[in-house]
Amino acid sequence: MKNSDWKDRLNVVYSTNPDYNYEMDDDEEQVTLEPSQQNLRVQLDRKNRGGKVVTLITGFVGTENDLKDLGKLLKTKCGVGGSAKDGEIIVQGNFKQKIVELLKKEGYTKTKAVGG
Repeated sequence: MKNSDWKDRLNVVYSTNPDYNYEMDDDEEQVTLEPSQQNLRVQLDRKNRGGKVVTLITGFVGTENDLKDLGKLLKTKCGVGGSAKDGEIIVQGNFKQKIVELLKKEGYTKTKAVGG
């Protein structure tokens, strides 16, 4: 049985050229850096959040799964909710100092608290 790859060519117009190769978007996920090489920034944020304060962790370089795992660890240790997506981890509440200490304990030695 022939392996149908029509889903891979979904947005490609038909070509009569027999030598034409379809260019596929091979989105290679970024490799996660070691914790000691991550330059994480921890800051408080209240923009577009209805006045509520959140702790924002930015600067993570790696896969979405590793970002979500780190976010889950931080949210669990702080006992609150939040989210992890687009290279950012959002932890609900003011946990800036606690998160900096947790990250350094986990091996993220280049972590810095930013802002007041």
